[in-house]
Amino acid sequence: MRVLDGANLAVDAATVANRIEAGTVVVADHDNRIVGALVAVPRHETGAHVEAVAVRRRRRGQGIGSRLVGAATIRWRPLTANFDPGVKPFYDGLGFDCERRGERYRGVLG
Repeated sequence: MRVLDGANLAVDAATVANRIEAGTVVVADHDNRIVGALVAVPRHETGAHVEAVAVRRRRRGQGIGSRLVGAATIRWRPLTANFDPGVKPFYDGLGFDCERRGERYRGVLG
């Protein structure tokens, strides 16, 4: 939760606990310390929707978020995400097909 809270993401502890129990949280660690997390909710039979991706501030720009999404795409396809314009380059770089929806974007990686 500290990684997610540090990124000011709108996901609460109860939701994260439920996703951990469901097996839809992917984490990145370094020396047994969590440095990044991806929280997803299953969609359909094989796909999932990314609720949150966060990386510790000191560790950003090192490819951790990209590796988290990459690990998620191995488990789930299609993978979808809703996000703010500021992180669109991140999703574009990962190959998401991005479409503007009002103030935000929706990305799909098939």
